[in-house]
Amino acid sequence: MGPDVRQYFTQMMDFLSTYHLQGLVLGLCSFLIIGICHPIVIKGEYHYGQPFKWVFLLAGVVLCIGSLLVNNVMLSALMGVGAFSCFWGIKEMKDQQERVRKGWFPRNPKRKYPWDEKSEK
Repeated sequence: MGPDVRQYFTQMMDFLSTYHLQGLVLGLCSFLIIGICHPIVIKGEYHYGQPFKWVFLLAGVVLCIGSLLVNNVMLSALMGVGAFSCFWGIKEMKDQQERVRKGWFPRNPKRKYPWDEKSEK
């Protein structure tokens, strides 16, 4: 980060701390991170299937490591929320496939699903 960006970030953190807004901002950002992950699970399962869970695993590990390396508590917490949202996304990938099987979400006609093989036999 350049000196201008670092100075702006420091001023923003001071503002949040002075007016006791850190908890609210952390809660709002957590809500947004979780809300963004759900559509990514849906689109990822539709277009790429179960192998897309490896993207969630990689992103989660990177965010965990980043969370440990960052000095700022707010940024570290947000990275931690992002990491564990990605780990939860791995579980949701399997659940999303089950929702597709039940017909609750559209299936990708270009892909084969595990239950297709069972019905062909």
